[in-house]
Amino acid sequence: MNHEHYMKKALEEAEKAEEIGEVPIGAVIVKDGEIIATGYNLRETTHDPTAHAEMVAIRKAAGIIGGWRLEGCTLYVTLEPCPMCAGAILQSRIERVVYGAEDPKAGCVGTLMNLLEDSRFNHQSEVIAGVLKEECGGILTRFFRKLRKRNKERKQHELRTAEPGTG
Repeated sequence: MNHEHYMKKALEEAEKAEEIGEVPIGAVIVKDGEIIATGYNLRETTHDPTAHAEMVAIRKAAGIIGGWRLEGCTLYVTLEPCPMCAGAILQSRIERVVYGAEDPKAGCVGTLMNLLEDSRFNHQSEVIAGVLKEECGGILTRFFRKLRKRNKERKQHELRTAEPGTG
């Protein structure tokens, strides 16, 4: 499998999230060399804490396959899955997970822990980390840098307009 090719597709999904003001995380699910489902972060848009890119893609893939078992599928995601997504990956029996950037705050596929390769569960998923790591991390870094700048400018504007005599 050409992991970089599919990770580039996941990055395209991340860009869709960024375009609508969402944290730019994207995912694609591949079966037999074909992309069967895609997803990107939609938490802010849908007001749904479970609308992570992986969850969106898993729901779509299950609908397309017509069942909850996603055996023989590979999930490509730009950021290391969190505990919720890792649980959904295990429950859906995804065979392999390929991710780009590590998540030092919530990563449960190698950084904080590795839920997917824990033999105590009844299913394990192979993990391949760091595919297009710089590109995947870069889109997140740029997004949060812009967000911090925008928030700082907004706060400065509020302070200026709140000062007496600056009306």
